[in-house]
Amino acid sequence: MLRLKELRLRDKKTQKELAAFLGVDRTTYTKYETGASEPNLETLNRLSSYFGVSIEYLLGNPPAKPKKQKGVQVPVLGDVRAGYPMEAVENILDYEEIDEETARRGEFFALRIKGDSMEPRFVEGDVVIVRKQETADSGDIVVALVNGDSATIKKLKRHQNGITLMPTNPTYEPMYYSNEEIMELPVTILGKVVELRAKF
Repeated sequence: MLRLKELRLRDKKTQKELAAFLGVDRTTYTKYETGASEPNLETLNRLSSYFGVSIEYLLGNPPAKPKKQKGVQVPVLGDVRAGYPMEAVENILDYEEIDEETARRGEFFALRIKGDSMEPRFVEGDVVIVRKQETADSGDIVVALVNGDSATIKKLKRHQNGITLMPTNPTYEPMYYSNEEIMELPVTILGKVVELRAKF
């Protein structure tokens, strides 16, 4: 017996609404619920998507399980240098999963924190999820590349004549770069930190 009635009541839907969704009259839909008639495979697919359950559950087999959202794997890098992502494949430590909705908003990579300049919020060994972008706003936590060397994670502060990369650990000095230094060194923003994943 189909679990249509159980699912319909769970979602507070009427037989009329389900019939309209399927493009059938209410009598036909009622027959599906009572077992007097069986829907074809296409209809079963539509119903399973609608309720977020498997066809097997819909048919009355295993327990209900909402469809799990698929994730997208992004590489965790121990370091980022000039030339990313071409050389990054040799530098992958692990992978982190982000959801598809987040992944649609841009290109992402993950970076493992080194050092203690961003303590107490960011601790060595933690992983940050970074959206690749070349610009960021004042106050954003960014991954920046200075002089083509390994990347640093800092809070960005913009000034009329340049930028400051601010550590959150007070034992470290802020790093100020004039507009000229930004061009000459250069200082490049690789991305904005969008998520911290603390590791214990």
